[in-house]
Amino acid sequence: MDFEKIYDTYFDDVYLYVRRLSGNEHVAEEIASETFFKAMSSIKNFRGECDIRVWLCQIAKNSYFSYLKKNGKTIGFDDVKLQDLADPNALLPRKIPNEKEDIRQAQKAVHTLPELYREVFMWRVFADLSFKQIGELFHKTDNWACVTYHRARKMIKSRLEEPDSEK
Repeated sequence: MDFEKIYDTYFDDVYLYVRRLSGNEHVAEEIASETFFKAMSSIKNFRGECDIRVWLCQIAKNSYFSYLKKNGKTIGFDDVKLQDLADPNALLPRKIPNEKEDIRQAQKAVHTLPELYREVFMWRVFADLSFKQIGELFHKTDNWACVTYHRARKMIKSRLEEPDSEK
């Protein structure tokens, strides 16, 4: 496997994925570089059971979470703006007067998802993975990935529409 070709082909995808997770281009550059260093060290262990882009983004996600832990930051969506979510208008209730409150409520709603739904939602929204790629990542079908993603969105929307309760 020609690692230089892998790097040239997938660096932008990994960088953009981490940039959307972190909201910070410097962090994204650092994590993307670290990702390819780790991938180069373990490419012999890549079994080809999923798309190499998915494998690289998994390494990037784990590296980003390690970075957050190392720097004492909360793992999650605290630094991600609501506008980065796919179709944010479909998630928000119609009448919320405060944008900061909107973002806080959306973050809390995403945090309350069961881990599997949160993971599928993240892969779809932040990595722009297709349902087929998400299905491969979880060793499931693309239909399973689609249904799981839409259930996650429905859970988020439901939590956001709850009247004045602590979500």
